[in-house]
Amino acid sequence: MADIRFPVERLQTFIQAAFAAQGVPGEHARTAALRMIESDLRGMGAHGILRLPPYSRRIREGGYNLNPRIKVTRETPVSALVDGDNGLGQVVMTFVAGLAIKKARESGMCWVGTHHDNHAGCGGVYASLPLKHDMIAMYSTVANANHMAPWNGVDRLLSTNPLAIAIPAGEEPAVVLDIATTVVSYGRIKLAAQRGETMPAGWMIDPKGEPLTDPNRSDEGFLLPIGGYKGYGLNFILGALAGVMNGAAFGSAVIDFNKDFKSTTNTGHLYFVMRPDLFRDLKAFKEEMDFRIREIRNSTPMEGKGPILLPGELEHRSMKEVREKGVPINETLLKQLRELAASLKLADRLEG
Repeated sequence: MADIRFPVERLQTFIQAAFAAQGVPGEHARTAALRMIESDLRGMGAHGILRLPPYSRRIREGGYNLNPRIKVTRETPVSALVDGDNGLGQVVMTFVAGLAIKKARESGMCWVGTHHDNHAGCGGVYASLPLKHDMIAMYSTVANANHMAPWNGVDRLLSTNPLAIAIPAGEEPAVVLDIATTVVSYGRIKLAAQRGETMPAGWMIDPKGEPLTDPNRSDEGFLLPIGGYKGYGLNFILGALAGVMNGAAFGSAVIDFNKDFKSTTNTGHLYFVMRPDLFRDLKAFKEEMDFRIREIRNSTPMEGKGPILLPGELEHRSMKEVREKGVPINETLLKQLRELAASLKLADRLEG
């Protein structure tokens, strides 16, 4: 069955109402809904409204602190460590972004780490927040379940540990790289299972190294890193920076939030923001970014291939398409959302 599309504003209101009905304070509900729908807008459905049912279960089972006291526990003019007090990840990371932007505006750059945080969704959403301030940003996190083994190993001690970097341009859309350090995010596995699809060979393997293509059997294997051992190395480094350095969970300390909805995850995030004008005139920087973007885009494609795209171009196109046509919702997810709406007695049951 084809996905059903719903207007962006309707789903954002729906998410906000669902959070509010479960005791999330009004401003926090609004912020979480906005960050989630921004994921859907970017075409990153694995981090959008798809997450509302499991987030809601975590709320019901006491896994979140719905009234967190988010605070800075260590600070310099160019850095901060933020204690998320087990609040909604989207809310904590929005606080972090605001803090980092303020410090970078004053000091030129800022690195913020978090602990006692939670899953926050699409990295590209947070990397993109400083763009309207003409700033560069980098985001990473220790993801909330271990789905990868060390290179040549079989113990699942590593997660998808994503990396997102956003660089502003002038007339051209910003360049936004948003990748997992595994071949795909685990959210893509969830989507494949919901849609009754098989996975391509190369996404996951079993402990014997054989391809695993049934998403419903994902617990029997593990995700592969991008670029072989190089991706594994990058995954570990990001985990050390977002986890170990922040006093957050990493390795065997990571809680699988797909199975455990009660335990505190102590998720760690890293967030870096800087002003390009530390290094050159801002106008000249943006003009050259435009030139290099066009140079790459207009370069010669391989025979039978093309067009040549820059990181973030597909997401930029998705934002326009989704605003015009609506957010696609698959049948399985829609059933879950309708059941949630009924249980919470929401005015909108997503029926029509």
